[in-house]
Amino acid sequence: MNRVPVCWLKISKNATMDEKFNIYLAVSELVHGGGPFVIWIFSTGVLMWAIILERYWFFTWVLPKQASTLHAQWMARKDHTSWCARQIRQMMISRLNVAMTSGFQMMQVLVPLSPLLGLVGTVSGMLEVFDSMAMRGSADARSMASGVSHAMICTMTGLAVSITGLYPVHYFRTRALRETELLADRFTY
Repeated sequence: MNRVPVCWLKISKNATMDEKFNIYLAVSELVHGGGPFVIWIFSTGVLMWAIILERYWFFTWVLPKQASTLHAQWMARKDHTSWCARQIRQMMISRLNVAMTSGFQMMQVLVPLSPLLGLVGTVSGMLEVFDSMAMRGSADARSMASGVSHAMICTMTGLAVSITGLYPVHYFRTRALRETELLADRFTY
C-alpha cells in the first residue's frame, strides 16, 4: 500500500473531527508528496484568489460609488454636446474601465501558470522514477511508486488551482465589458 492511503487510513481511524478537516495537515501532506513545486502552485493559487477577491470587492463596493460620482459630475456639466464635452465623457468612461480591468493580466497569467508548474513537477517526478530505475537496474514497481505519486500530485494540484480560476477570470472580463457599456449608456449627451 502506498503512502497516501496508509496516511488517510491512520487519520480516519484515530482522528477527531477537527483533525480530519485540518487544512494545514492536508496541505502539508500534498507538499510532502508532491515536492517543492506544490508550494509554488499553492502560491499562485493564493495570489490568484487574492486578486479575485479584490476584484469582487471592487465591483461590489467601489465601482458603484465611483460611477455615481462621475455620473453626478457629468450631469452637473451644462455642455454635453461639444467636442470637449464628448472627450471628457470618453475620459470618464475610460477611467472607470481602467479601474475595472486592473489585475486582469495577472489573473490571465496565473490561471495557465499553475498547470505549467504542475507539468514541471510531473517531469521532476518522472525523472525520479527513471533515476530509481537506473539505480536498481530494473523497473521495480515499489521503487517507481514514489516518483509516479510525486508526478500525479503535482499534476492534480496544478489543474485544481487552474480550474478554480477559470470562471472568475471569464466572469470579471465579461462584467467589465457589460459595466462599460452600461456606463456609456448612462452618460447621455
